[in-house]
Amino acid sequence: MAGAMLLLAGCGSVDGKREGGPTASPTPTTAANGVADVPVKLGDPYTIAGVTYTPADIPDYDDVGYASWYGEELGGKPTANGEIFDPAAISAAHRTLPLPSYVEVTALDTGRTILVRVNDRGPMVGDRLVDLSRGAAEQLGLTDGVSAVRVRRTNPPAAERAQLRAGKPVPERIATPESLLAILRSKAKALPVPKAAIAAATPVIAQPAAPIASGTAKPGDDRFVVEGPGTTKPTPAAAAKPAASAAKPAATVAGKYVVQVGAFSAESRANAAAKSVDGHVTKAGTLWRVRVGPFASDAEARGALGKVKAKGFRDAVVQRDR
Repeated sequence: MAGAMLLLAGCGSVDGKREGGPTASPTPTTAANGVADVPVKLGDPYTIAGVTYTPADIPDYDDVGYASWYGEELGGKPTANGEIFDPAAISAAHRTLPLPSYVEVTALDTGRTILVRVNDRGPMVGDRLVDLSRGAAEQLGLTDGVSAVRVRRTNPPAAERAQLRAGKPVPERIATPESLLAILRSKAKALPVPKAAIAAATPVIAQPAAPIASGTAKPGDDRFVVEGPGTTKPTPAAAAKPAASAAKPAATVAGKYVVQVGAFSAESRANAAAKSVDGHVTKAGTLWRVRVGPFASDAEARGALGKVKAKGFRDAVVQRDR
């Protein structure tokens, strides 16, 4: 980050120590497009679809999981820290890292590693660790809906931070040695594979809208307003609430088109999502699929799609049953 450096939630090594909120640099740097690294935002715990996420400042953050990616459907819209999302830029969404943060993302199938700027919240559903922008996914060489990755926080040089703030990639890191890759791959194999992205027609599983930064945010006192299906304000009572009750059973109306909202590994989360969009839940292998419909025409389905996306499931898609 241009000067605050993430002593916040993340991955890698950061100079200095801090227990409070983000500390701004005395000379914050802003890119030509108005993107800056300060103020750094952390935020309170927030709850989406019955799951509570707690942003945290972990300077040595280092984790293995699955990455998906999102693209043009959100182009031009604000990210959780108020920036404008550029699908071609090298950026990412993470549930708890400070915004912005810088991380090294390693593709475990190839060992390739790139530097990415985290400026958004997500992914909010599915067994995924991070959502990459289209530009980041392309630089890393990810072509599948989901891929196993390592996400490690780091403190890159000022020149590289400026390059990413401008939306441009920086050179790849040295490829990860096979000996380390073997260890990381074994960790990834112990995780449940997020097959939901395969079930959907788009590269990213539908997910509720990310938390939005408060307009009164300031260092050490940043807040996020959570909007989207199944959300509650971050209070102890909300965090303790059980998942929403079961949604209605699948509709029996004749039709060839449906809105695929998403697929979930937990039935309770699928029920919560279905309830928010007046959809239905069906079992699909080891997953719970949420759909709205069926509809008699593509036009009717697309009308429903707009309503589903307005509820926060921005990656929902119309599918034709065959």
